[in-house]
Amino acid sequence: MDTDAKMAAIHAVAAIGAAYASFTTSNGSIAALGENQALGTLVGVVILIIVGNLAERFLGKEEVGGFKGWLWSGIIPFVFVWFMVWAMLINVHL
Repeated sequence: MDTDAKMAAIHAVAAIGAAYASFTTSNGSIAALGENQALGTLVGVVILIIVGNLAERFLGKEEVGGFKGWLWSGIIPFVFVWFMVWAMLINVHL
C-alpha cells in the first residue's frame, strides 16, 4: 500500500473516533460541559493535529510530502469522514 493510501486510512479511522468524541462533547452527554458545539469542533481539530503528527512520524516526513501531502491525504479525508459521521450521530440521536 502506498503512503497516500496509508495516510488516508489512518485519518479516516481517526475521524470516526473524533466524530464520536465531538458528538459526546457537543450533545450534552457530559453534564459539566453542557451542549457546546464549539468545544466539539475543537476536540476534532485537536485529534486531527495529533493524528497528523503521529502519522508523519510513523510514515516518515519525506514520504508524506510535507503539508501538501498531509492536506490531500490526511486533512481532506479526515474532515469529510468526521463531519459525515458526526452528522449521522446527531441525526440518529434526535
